[in-house]
Amino acid sequence: MLNVLIVADRLDRYIARNVLGAIIVVQFVLLGLDITLAYIGDLRHVQGNYTALDVFFYLLMRTPWRFYQYAPVAVLIGALIGLGSMASSNELTVMRASGRSLARIVWGVMKPVLLVVVVVLLIAEFVSPRTEQFAEAWQLEQRQGESAQPASRSGWQFEGDSVYRFGAIRADEVVLDLTRYRFDERQLVEATHAARAHWEEGAWRLENVTTTRIYGDYTESESYDSAFWETHITPVQLERLLRDVESQAPSELWAYARYLQAQGLTADQPLLYFWQKMLMPLTMGSLVLIAASFVFGPLRTVAAGTRVFYGVVTGLAFKYIQDLLAPASTIFGFSPVWAVLVPTLACAAVGIYFLRRNG
Repeated sequence: MLNVLIVADRLDRYIARNVLGAIIVVQFVLLGLDITLAYIGDLRHVQGNYTALDVFFYLLMRTPWRFYQYAPVAVLIGALIGLGSMASSNELTVMRASGRSLARIVWGVMKPVLLVVVVVLLIAEFVSPRTEQFAEAWQLEQRQGESAQPASRSGWQFEGDSVYRFGAIRADEVVLDLTRYRFDERQLVEATHAARAHWEEGAWRLENVTTTRIYGDYTESESYDSAFWETHITPVQLERLLRDVESQAPSELWAYARYLQAQGLTADQPLLYFWQKMLMPLTMGSLVLIAASFVFGPLRTVAAGTRVFYGVVTGLAFKYIQDLLAPASTIFGFSPVWAVLVPTLACAAVGIYFLRRNG
């Protein structure tokens, strides 16, 4: 019995080594192709102090985010290549003939994928949000000079009876071009504009403020050098609002969604990206089942290149279905979690069906 367990462990390690090696190679190939194409496309931004070498450094800084994006496709193609190479050399046939069950072989493939999942989740939570923010700030500094203060993009926010428009928030927590529109039963009654707002001792102080009050048949305007802005919006919340939602960490997405819901606003977009990241283990597991079903099922007799081609097509179809279901969840009012789960469960069901039919 001990010898059987040792052989089984060796077989698991052998399968894991082949599959993990293929996943790593595919991931590097995908990253290399993507960075090369992005570099060619971004060369049009070269001007002044922002050189072609700076473009390359900027793309390298964004590598963690690209690693996260391509991980599911790399797992699918890597599992196809790893299992396919063993199938081509009849190693899988020998394993089956020696009493190795199909489920046990698939579990051997899942083990390295679990390692990939852990790495991807750690990158999504702790690495890529920071590198994305630093890369954007670094690029802006290189393009506008060392004196430039990196700023996030503009955005809108609703709070109470007011709607705010923010020009940008700088890295030193200074808001630029702030406008507040205050309503009374959907009637605009006041508009306030400030050139900038500083976060000081737990409160916002506005500078160069102009307030216009709107009455039935006339308006009144007042100007102030400074004024305090009474709001529950903190610099952290404002930064989440103005930062690209897709690049935020799962914990930040959850906090941002809760904040939007507390304001009575829809939180479908941050919840969609949150569930995409948190359900990554299920997504990769379903893609492994698809890869195994290709090797043991209808594509077991075709060439390795054909299997890889079908794997790429399946991965792209999976991504496009998720992308289509994302806006559909908003239009038809179903939970964003289903936009992630439906294609995942569909892949898992197809994979299990072919494996059971050929197992």
